[in-house]
Amino acid sequence: MATSGVKAGQDCIDAFMDLKIGKAHKYIIYKIADDLKHVEVIKQSSDEDYDNFLKELPEDDCRWAVYDFAFKTADGGDRNKIVFYSWSPDGAKIKPKMLYASSKDGLRKVLNGVAVEVQGTDFDEVAHETVLEKIRR
Repeated sequence: MATSGVKAGQDCIDAFMDLKIGKAHKYIIYKIADDLKHVEVIKQSSDEDYDNFLKELPEDDCRWAVYDFAFKTADGGDRNKIVFYSWSPDGAKIKPKMLYASSKDGLRKVLNGVAVEVQGTDFDEVAHETVLEKIRR
């Protein structure tokens, strides 16, 4: 259980497994439910346009996301890595930022297979090139 008491349910895990193993989705967006007690899946998409994924991250509220990031290796091979995003924009209020920060580990622990974690407070930090650079390290 997360420090905040916000729990990630089976639906969060099932959506992740659909992305990881079933390749049914390109990304998943998660948020803390209105009751502040559990994490819910708010979007699953097969859209491969990274800019459309970024449009799902609000400028004034926090979210978590998982993205199946495709890229080319140095030798030209195709690779994928699952990236976990912790989105806490500058425009979000302090209380949600604190709740998301204290609840993140509860979700992260149930998502087995994430290769890279990205913290984002503005869109430059989650830009395609920025994330690609982090993946290649």
